[in-house]
This record gives sequence, C-alpha cells and structure tokens, in this order.
Amino acid sequence: MVRTFRKNPFIGARAAAKLLPPPLLELRRIWVQRGENMALRDVSLSIGAGEHVAILGPNGCGKSTLIKTITCECYPLVRPESSMRILGESLWNVAELRNLLGIVSNDLMSRCTRSVTGFDLVLSGFFSSIGIWPHHHVTDAMREKTDRVLAVLDIQHLAAKPVDEMSSGEARRILIGRALVHDPKTLLLDEPSTSLDLFAQHELRETVRKLARSGIGIVLVTHHLSDIVPEIERVIMMRAGHIVGDGLKGQMLTASGLRDLFGVEVELAQRDGYYNLW
Repeated sequence: MVRTFRKNPFIGARAAAKLLPPPLLELRRIWVQRGENMALRDVSLSIGAGEHVAILGPNGCGKSTLIKTITCECYPLVRPESSMRILGESLWNVAELRNLLGIVSNDLMSRCTRSVTGFDLVLSGFFSSIGIWPHHHVTDAMREKTDRVLAVLDIQHLAAKPVDEMSSGEARRILIGRALVHDPKTLLLDEPSTSLDLFAQHELRETVRKLARSGIGIVLVTHHLSDIVPEIERVIMMRAGHIVGDGLKGQMLTASGLRDLFGVEVELAQRDGYYNLW
C-alpha cells in the first residue's frame, strides 16, 4: 500500500524550519591565518546537515585549513563582520564537537606509527586517541560497536593486524572505521586517496559511496577529480584562500572552470558518474 502525506496547514514556515537539523557549517566573512600566511580570506560558506559536498582545489589553496577550522584546530581572526557556527552553535567544547564529526586525515595517518591493531585503532575513536591506553575505560558496548563498524566496512580481517603492517589502503579504511564508531553526523575526508594505489583508491571510493548512501553527511577535500564519487552533489572550488565557485557538480565541473582553477589546459571526461581530467 502506498501512503501519501499532506502538508500540515497548522505548521508555518518558521515552525517547520525549527524542526530541521541545524547546518553543519555557517561561515560569514572569516579570515584564518597560519603563521605568516593568510590561509583563508573573507570566506562565507554554508554546508547543510547530511549534505554530500566536495571541496576541490590545488595544493595550498586553503582546503585543509577549512577542514581544520570546522574541527576547531584553527580559529578565525576576530573581526566585527565575521562569524562562525558549527551545527548551530558558535561555542563548543572541542571534545564534544569532535564526537559529532568523523575525521579522516593524513595528519592522523602520520600518527599511526606504533604497533596498534586495527581493532584497537577503530576502538580508540571513542577516546579521540591513537590506540587504547591504560586510563581508558572500554565498555562491552564499545567493543560491540567496533565489531559492527568493522563488519559494515568489510574489514574484519584487519582487526588483529598491526597498523604498521597494513598497506596504505587498509590503514585508510581502518581510519574511516575509527571515525564512524561514535555515529558522527558528518564524515570529513581530507585528501583520502593520497599515497593509495589504483586498487586501494577503488576500494576507498566504494566505501565512501556506501557511506553516502547510508545517509551520513560527507565533506570530501581533494585535488583529485576522480575522488568525487557520484553521490556527491555539490562542488566548492577554492584557490588562494578564496572560494571561487560553489554549485551543483554538473555546473562546476567543466573544462573551462577546471582550467581556471588549476591553471592548466585540460580535457574532461565523464563516465558512470565519475569525472576525470587529462
């Protein structure tokens, strides 16, 4: 039986808006400085809860700084015209915020140097640590959730394997598991295909597609066009600390737009929902 639903005439637009989850991110004219470099310049941006978004641009354009601003590793300069809200709030306990965001970055990957197993690395997502330490109180519920995440990502075979013996692709999928154990609202992927071979890139993209279809928000930072899986609907282009384009994927990913973004003549091809350059 097919059910139909009619709009409730007693709920006005303002009341209906209150029922919607707050946006992941609302930035208004922010500037972020890192050392002597102004990494973000007068950036205004809104990303909705549950959106699937790619942030695309050349190395050094400010993409990773934007992610670090979302996770409160970097902070905007104080200016009267600037404001920043994450999940509807302007002030956060950083530990609480990071429990709502699943982060997968090369910074985290570089810290996974000691002999911690895949299971313990995923489990350590509950504590925002790398591995389990004596002061951590691990519950049966945490262990059960870790088992479920390993199963969802089809990486149970990596549970007992030390991370420093894994391939780059295996370790990246374990980091995704670590990011998922606390059921984040959005998964932040910062250059996830770096150092991966073709097979590992394919596995990673299939994992991201599966997660996007499950309903979790995806914010993907990349300079590789082929990282942008078909489920991503919106592309934000960055260059030299500025947002230079923001719109639907089909409107943004054009040969002329990508030539201007990367500063090189390109040819663009599309197949099965993927875009590629040469």
